[in-house]
Amino acid sequence: MSKKNQFALLLTRRFLPLFLTQFLGAFNDNFFKSSLLMLITFRLADSVGMDSRILVNVAAGVFILPFFLLSAPAGELADRYDRSRYMQAVKLAEIVAMALAALGFYLRNLWFLLVVLFLMGAQSTFFSPAKYSILPQHLEEDELIAGNGLIQMGTYLAILTGTIFGGISILRPNGELIVSVTVVLIATLGWLCSFYIPPTQPIDPNRRVTPNFIRATAQIVLDVVPRREIFWPIISISWFWLVGATFLAQFPTYTRLVLGADEQVATLFMAIFSVGIGLGSIACDTILKGKISNRYVPAAAAGIAVAGMLLYFVSLRPPLAPEAPVIGIWTFLRSPANLSIVMTLLFIAFCGGLYIVPLYATIQNRTESERMADVIACTNVVDSLFMALSALFSGLLIAAGMDIPQLFLFVSFLTAVAAAFVRRQVRREEREEKRVEG
Repeated sequence: MSKKNQFALLLTRRFLPLFLTQFLGAFNDNFFKSSLLMLITFRLADSVGMDSRILVNVAAGVFILPFFLLSAPAGELADRYDRSRYMQAVKLAEIVAMALAALGFYLRNLWFLLVVLFLMGAQSTFFSPAKYSILPQHLEEDELIAGNGLIQMGTYLAILTGTIFGGISILRPNGELIVSVTVVLIATLGWLCSFYIPPTQPIDPNRRVTPNFIRATAQIVLDVVPRREIFWPIISISWFWLVGATFLAQFPTYTRLVLGADEQVATLFMAIFSVGIGLGSIACDTILKGKISNRYVPAAAAGIAVAGMLLYFVSLRPPLAPEAPVIGIWTFLRSPANLSIVMTLLFIAFCGGLYIVPLYATIQNRTESERMADVIACTNVVDSLFMALSALFSGLLIAAGMDIPQLFLFVSFLTAVAAAFVRRQVRREEREEKRVEG
C-alpha cells in the first residue's frame, strides 16, 4: 500500500461500497438531527412551552443514549452474522426509521420525532461495530491506515454537509417535506450500496445475544480494560472525541459572544474543523507509508494542546458592546487576527486526524477477529461516556464563570497531560519491541 495512492481503495469493491454506505448513513444522521434541532429552536419549543436550549440538550442526549444501552448487543450481532448481510438489515431499519421521521414532520409532533432520533442513534450503534470490524476482513494490514483515514475523512465530510444542509433545508418553505423526502431517499441509497459490500464469514454463528443489555455492556468494557495494548488506544480515541465535542459545541456561542460574528462564521468554523480532520486523516498513509505505527500520535496530541492554548491568546479582545453590530463572514475574514483563529483551528483539526487514524488501526490490528466487534462496541461506549462528560463539565465550568476561550485553554492543558500519557505508552511499547527483537 505504501507505493499506491490510498484513494485507489475507492476504486475497489472491497472498500467503496462500505465507504458509500457509511458516508450516506453519517450524512443522514446529521441531516436529520440538524433539521430537528433547528425545528425545535425556531418552532417546536414554543408549541410545547419549553426552553429551546433545554430541548436541544435533551435531543443530544437522546441520540447518544443508545450507545450506552445497545453497544453490547450490537457487537454480539455483528459477530453472529455475515457482516455485509447484517449491515443490509441495519440499513433497512434506517429506511423504516426515516419513514417514521417523515410522519413525525408531517404531524409536527416533538415527542414522536425524539423517539425517531433515538432510533437513528440505535441504528448508528448497531452499524458501528460491523463497519470497523469488517475493515480487517477486507483490507490487508498495510491498507488499514489508508482505509481508516478515508473512513474518518468521509465521516467528517458527511457530518459537515449533513449538518449544514439539514439546518438550511428545514427552514425553507415546505421544509418538512423537503427533509422527509431527502432522509428516506438517502436511507434507501445507503441500503442499496450495502448490497455491494462483499460477504464475510460469520465470526461466531452460535453466539447468543445477552438479554440484559446494561450488564452486557459493562462486561464488554470490563473484559477490555485489562488488555492494556488495546485499552490505552481506546481511551486516547475517546479523549479526542471529548476535545472535539467540546470545541464543536461551543462554536456558535464563541462566534456570537466572543467574536461578535454571525452564524455563517460558526458554520465556517465547523467546516474548517471537518476539513482539517479529513486532511489529517488522509495524510496519515503518506506519513506512515502504510505502516501501522503510533510514533507520531504523541506529537499530534501535543500539536492539539499547543494550538488550543494559542487559540486562547488569539481570542483575547475587549468585551463586545451590547449595541455592537454582528459582523458577517467576509468582514470577519478581512481581519488578520481572525485569520489567525481560522489557521489555528485548521491546525488543531489536522493534528486530530493524524492522532486518531493510527489509533483505530492499532486497535484493529491488535484485536483477534472473534473479539473485534466487542472491542469496537467498547470503544463506542467509552466514546459516548467522554462526550457526555464533555457536555456536563463544559456546562458546569461555564456556569461557574469560565468564559469560552478559558474553557478552550483548560481543555488544551488537559490535552497536554493526555499527550504525555500517550507518549509514555508509545515509548513503553517501543522498548518492549526492541527487547523482543534483541
